[in-house]
Amino acid sequence: MITPRDTVLLIIDVQGKLAQIVYESEAVERNISKLVRASRILHVPVIYAEQYPKGLGHTVEALQKLLTDEEPFEKIAFSCCEEDGFMEKLRGLNRNNVLVTGMETHVCVYQTSAELIDYGYNVHLVADAVSSRTKEDREIGFRCIEKAGGWLKSTEMVIFELLRIAQGDEFKAISKIVKE
Repeated sequence: MITPRDTVLLIIDVQGKLAQIVYESEAVERNISKLVRASRILHVPVIYAEQYPKGLGHTVEALQKLLTDEEPFEKIAFSCCEEDGFMEKLRGLNRNNVLVTGMETHVCVYQTSAELIDYGYNVHLVADAVSSRTKEDREIGFRCIEKAGGWLKSTEMVIFELLRIAQGDEFKAISKIVKE
């Protein structure tokens, strides 16, 4: 089980040109938004990456508005782990559980997840907060990440797992987010 003290949210490549063409793009963006807002309430750090932003554009505006406290981690490697400074940044947070979201499931999300697992991290793939251009590629990504040792979870499952208790101000704020 994940807790706010041992978890980080990772958002991979939810960028303009790519974000517009993936399978179920609106639902994926909405779920990532819920995760970011819940992370703020529960004090879960957020890291977000952008694949070659000069070519693909920057993170979609709706998410950028929520990510004003962070700087995007720019990369050209498909796996975030391959870029200088990424692992140092992640290790510096001293958290072993990584909630993985983003695009594309079968490329950057898969390669990052597999390497994180190799490095000893617990990868929790938020299945309704990742996508690929095709449904088939998304499904293949799911299977490969799960076979590598990752956990498949949903946005709501992750949020309530982090929350743990149905009372208090955090619960009230989270409930509003989940109902959207």
